Amino acid sequence: MSIKNYDELNPIHIDVLKELGNIGSGNAATAISSMLGKEVEMTVPAVSVLDYTKAIDFLGGPENIVAGMLVRITGDIEGMIMFILQEPFANAILKTFFEHEDIDMMALGENESSAIREIGNIMAASYVNALSQIGGRMINISVPSLTVDMLGAIMSVPAIEFGAVSDQVLFIDGTFILDNQSIKSNMILIPEINSLTSLLSSLGVDI
Repeated sequence: MSIKNYDELNPIHIDVLKELGNIGSGNAATAISSMLGKEVEMTVPAVSVLDYTKAIDFLGGPENIVAGMLVRITGDIEGMIMFILQEPFANAILKTFFEHEDIDMMALGENESSAIREIGNIMAASYVNALSQIGGRMINISVPSLTVDMLGAIMSVPAIEFGAVSDQVLFIDGTFILDNQSIKSNMILIPEINSLTSLLSSLGVDI
């Protein structure tokens, strides 16, 4: 019997998703390293199933100001990916490009916004390529949309759009290491449940 919601995922399912996340993270670290012209490493990400409230609490609470990048995925897998960039990550990236002091997340200029959006594009492509190559699926991604706001407002988008499907998300918690600094990287993956079961089935996982 196919799983009907995220809370039916068992440890084997989570391990498979963790491995996909690990491959995607490695790809992302390599691509970002090339973009920045310096070494970037990525820790093995932790993958968990969280409801929206717990995900928001984990990320610092609903009033925490973050940059949220939303990428829609279509094709053999439907859903969305949301990257949450907090100030330390944004600052580390922007200092490499522009060599200026810490930025105000609520006052990004066009150049800063473009740089962050490109990071989102690289990360989305890295994760989607991992899903596509390993799962043998054709997947398309949209251009990332960037919003800087309180976390509660940003998370309301997937909560409203996918709330009828599930009140939970696949939460990927990882860490980039850049200039000997550990910087948190968080991704929220929300595939439609039929897409998720299809992906797991293609990988030979009993669902």
